[in-house]
Amino acid sequence: MEDRVTLGFVCVQNAGRSQMAAAFARQERDQRGLETTVEIVTGGTRPAAEIHPGVIEAMQETGIDISDREPQHVSPEELNDCDVVATMGCSTLELDADVEIRDWALDDPEGEAIDDVRDIRDAVKRRVTGLFDEYVTERTIGN
Repeated sequence: MEDRVTLGFVCVQNAGRSQMAAAFARQERDQRGLETTVEIVTGGTRPAAEIHPGVIEAMQETGIDISDREPQHVSPEELNDCDVVATMGCSTLELDADVEIRDWALDDPEGEAIDDVRDIRDAVKRRVTGLFDEYVTERTIGN
């Protein structure tokens, strides 16, 4: 078993889906007491200027405030250091063979009605929880 697991969440703008995924991953990590064993990386290949307002609103409904977050650029080198990279359905990453890439094929929430953003948010949460159940728990010490 590995001491640490690094999870990457990537989309083009890092203004919606990947921000939601990273926020839910931080929540999962903390709830499971894995703060010292799980690292979370998020970014975009062409970051937007700000997080989509509908995404901030939908996340606030779950008790998670991401209004202070800013879209970030992520480099292939950063992603090559990950164990698993989840793309949101908008990337054709080419990384080292040791990195497992999962394409979640989620709709882009930008400009969508809040009900649609909520649906995307809920799908992101399910996938993050599933990733922790499947991948993280069996690869971290003590679990």
